[in-house]
Amino acid sequence: MDPTNRNTALASAFVEELARGGLRHAVLSPGSRSTPLALALWRAPEIEVAVIVDERSASFFALGAAQATRTPVAMLCTSGTAAANLHPAVCEADESAIPLIALSADRPPELRGIGAGQTVDQLKLYGSSVRWFCEVGNHEADDDGLLHYRSVACRALAAARGEPRSGPVHLNLAWREPLAPIPVEGAVSATDPLALGGRDTRPLTAVTPIDLEPSEFLLDEVAGHIGAAGSGMIVAGRQLDPELREPLSHLARVAGFPILAEPTSQLRCGPHDRSRVVTAYDQLLRDERFAAAVAPDLVLRFGEMPTSKPLRAWLARSGADQIVVDPRGGWNEPTRRAAAMLRADPTELAAGWAARLGEERPAPAMWLDAERAARAAIEAELDGAGPITEPGLQLALGRAHRDGDLVYTASSMPIRDQEAFLPTTEADALFLCNRGANGIDGLVSSGIGAAHASGRPATVLTGDLGLLHDIGGLAALRDVSTPVRIVVVDNDGGGIFSFLPQQSALESEEFEALLGTPRGVDAAKTADLFDLPHRRIEAFSQLPDALAAGAGLIEVPVDRKSNVEIHRRLSAAVAAAIPKLP
Repeated sequence: MDPTNRNTALASAFVEELARGGLRHAVLSPGSRSTPLALALWRAPEIEVAVIVDERSASFFALGAAQATRTPVAMLCTSGTAAANLHPAVCEADESAIPLIALSADRPPELRGIGAGQTVDQLKLYGSSVRWFCEVGNHEADDDGLLHYRSVACRALAAARGEPRSGPVHLNLAWREPLAPIPVEGAVSATDPLALGGRDTRPLTAVTPIDLEPSEFLLDEVAGHIGAAGSGMIVAGRQLDPELREPLSHLARVAGFPILAEPTSQLRCGPHDRSRVVTAYDQLLRDERFAAAVAPDLVLRFGEMPTSKPLRAWLARSGADQIVVDPRGGWNEPTRRAAAMLRADPTELAAGWAARLGEERPAPAMWLDAERAARAAIEAELDGAGPITEPGLQLALGRAHRDGDLVYTASSMPIRDQEAFLPTTEADALFLCNRGANGIDGLVSSGIGAAHASGRPATVLTGDLGLLHDIGGLAALRDVSTPVRIVVVDNDGGGIFSFLPQQSALESEEFEALLGTPRGVDAAKTADLFDLPHRRIEAFSQLPDALAAGAGLIEVPVDRKSNVEIHRRLSAAVAAAIPKLP
């Protein structure tokens, strides 16, 4: 605890508890009113601090760091509109259950609502998007004040980690002068050793996590349903734990189920047994005959619902019993037809069910035969010597990913193409995205933050408009030592809108002005602005070398106008390749 003055004492006691509670990363943007906390964070040896000037970029940097490490990350800003710039990242953290601690500095109450500079209403600024809001208050550095700040830090960490659902918390901290560490004699009046120093290396109040161990009844009951299922399947959506791979693969073998695995489930790629993994379900389920032939009577869902619209629609109309495994207390159930929502540890559930089922059952031949045929058709269409395409980029990236890589993919077309076309590989990579609120803003900063906090070489995949949204985020690369490759799919506009009814309903000029929105983003000039290497590839054969060259922007030019036809051709090729159905 720093006794220089009241503010330094309160701020350092607060940060001391954050560090003792396990906080290891903080991101701050400069400002005068936040000086007491900024100094306390900067001086804490256990906490690595990144300084990013723009608050929106800083908040998404923190979001990426928290997602990659699966631990809380603090983000600090000054008063006024600075705090409003954190809101998009807070929304994403809320929807994705990412643990963030938003620290907004504020004017004290006597300076609010009277026209004082850089002052807005920051109370409950993020509404229902946070797990907990606290107006921390103005306190003296006495026993009660120091204990209050210490206790608030402990509770903030617990709320961010999840009680039971992890997510963002917001602490609003008002500071009176002096904001600088100017000595004030007698400012610290506390005498209680617990207030002054806490519990040495332990947090003031330790909070145990909620026990998610499944009961024997739950394991027995659901294992019985799995064993009795005539036709079942596992759907694996976005989740961050690679430890789920082996138990879920084992469950698929003993149940005789396929695993429809989105890349961000961490099941599609990795060193585990992938013999039951199906990757081409988005294309396969567009074929009505195949979709009808593989209709299940039981679906086990792990992680969030995948993005694929054909899969979502098929599950909604299938009539199958769906058992959703969601240990985080959310309600990720867009079909509104789930029979049960299980609040239990996914790894223990999968392992427990597999142990009760016993011997392996025959492989789901129809799914696996169709998967092989679909993959062959997709690769035949995309492996030619023709121009670079957006689906083809996913094949090329899949071959280039290496063990230890981190892959951060933008919403809109990149994440959909990744789900539809990325093949299964043995690369032990971590696949991340911002698919809670599904925005394309902040993606560059998120990827850089994830790389910085995890130390993993990162490939950040975004479009030209996504780059434009977060172009200032590139400035953070100057302080990141691990290689971050920003792969920019340059189709000069918003490619996803060409797949929507608006494309045919609007005149071409209107469509381009309102939705296509070509902006002529120049990746080379962007890279030059931030003193980054720029590499433009004209063939997929150049991609491995471009990635291996290290940090920088990799420009991948594609033709937006032909993209819809390429996707239609791929769907037709898969439909034609599906083995004859009875």
